[in-house]
Amino acid sequence: MIQRLPAALAAALLTTGVSAFLPSSAAAAAILPNRAAAAAEIPCPKPKVVEKPKNVPPRPVPPPDNPAESAIGGPALATHGLIIPPGAKLPPAVTATTWMVADLDTGQVLGGCGPHVHQTPASVQKTLLAATVMDKLDPNQMMTAVPSDLNIEYHSSAVGIVPGGRYRISTLWLGLLLNSGNDAANALARLAGGGGPDGVARTVAAMNAEAKRIGAFQTHAVTPSGLDGKGQFTSAYDLALIAREDFAKPDFRKYVLTRTAYMPAQPKLKKAGFQFQNENKLIYNYPGAMGGKTGFTTVARTSYMSAANRNGRRLVVTLLGAETRPQRGWQQGEALLNWGFSLPRDASVGTLVTPQDVAAKPTTESGAAPAGARPAVPEARAGSGPPRPLEIAAGASVAVVLAALLIRLRATRKPRPPRQQPTS
Repeated sequence: MIQRLPAALAAALLTTGVSAFLPSSAAAAAILPNRAAAAAEIPCPKPKVVEKPKNVPPRPVPPPDNPAESAIGGPALATHGLIIPPGAKLPPAVTATTWMVADLDTGQVLGGCGPHVHQTPASVQKTLLAATVMDKLDPNQMMTAVPSDLNIEYHSSAVGIVPGGRYRISTLWLGLLLNSGNDAANALARLAGGGGPDGVARTVAAMNAEAKRIGAFQTHAVTPSGLDGKGQFTSAYDLALIAREDFAKPDFRKYVLTRTAYMPAQPKLKKAGFQFQNENKLIYNYPGAMGGKTGFTTVARTSYMSAANRNGRRLVVTLLGAETRPQRGWQQGEALLNWGFSLPRDASVGTLVTPQDVAAKPTTESGAAPAGARPAVPEARAGSGPPRPLEIAAGASVAVVLAALLIRLRATRKPRPPRQQPTS
């Protein structure tokens, strides 16, 4: 049984050169899944906020950390602090509470701040709606809006559909992804759920099932739009998994790079048509930008997901709980993307799991997973870059890095070589 070092000792080791005690494949900034060792976590770089927001509602109380879920993608990701590859320069200071940068193609996680920490999503939740139902709806199909589609929070974002109006599904997707239309989210969810009064609820259930299928275990949807709801959470890591599903869809890639779109007139309802714009300013200002999604509520604060392509390398950035001063959400995403592109192609602190990884192993000896159980997640795929994520199991909360520290410390007192320690 591995003993835990006192938090004070762990912190002292960190300040006196912890990298000397770490295995060569472990990130110098690797943080431990043991929350009792929180003092050893490396704080994320933060800017000086010019003006703190006023009258901000209290943040929802998140579920307790689940050690196994926090270590999905690799044990180094189980931290509330900073995790970057060994030798990497510090990332830029951003106001985001949590964030992550990953490679869309290889699945390598380049770094992050509290990647598995629960946060409220705001409108980036619309990317989960897209991942769940975009392929199930014909973009050329015409639909008729109903009054319930406009059941959204007062003064929240809407693209402007009207009950009785006729719209193409593709127009609703543009209204959802460019203008963050909560009315479009309700309409799409209703249609995907069968079109009846329970359509939205059916689609929200499907969104939660999709999150579990791809390994986004910190994600729980309550609304299809991301408007705040009790018990609604996600994480920076989960958003990257969702983004990977989305950017695999040609229609999604087309929509999020569209700069302007047009809401058709409804002559029978005496409603004129109008133009709307893409709110993701990254696509106007960043070479290679692939598009993404913005989000904001007074509870969630600013959330953001976007991707970019540079010399054939496609990176995605996700951030949650950010303030817009001194930089807006897209500018923080831009800074983190620049940092990610500056790292070597083999830089990694973990891996984005795939749906195949999640489904690869049964959770019982008989091979059948019990009802409602979350699937076990196997080791990351070969070739994903160091450090290799360990197999997730019930014992994933073992402080792997502390074990390495303890082995080295014992070795200085005893001539015999250290015994092999369990890895999970």
